[in-house]
Amino acid sequence: MAVHSVESEALLTPSEVASLFRVDPKTVTRWAKAGKLSSIRTLGGHRRYRESEVRGLLTGVPQQREGQA
Repeated sequence: MAVHSVESEALLTPSEVASLFRVDPKTVTRWAKAGKLSSIRTLGGHRRYRESEVRGLLTGVPQQREGQA
């Protein structure tokens, strides 16, 4: 029986996710509370996000074109 361990997958902090999406870390927390992004809680109560899920969402976000601000 194969057990997928969370420890084997890279986890990102809210700040790391925010920098990828170019948003504020509080926005990432709001996304998690709204169910748009699943989060894992550490023993200290901090949120962590699965890198694979974040990368999947990131590929669905249209990239800013050159010349647009």
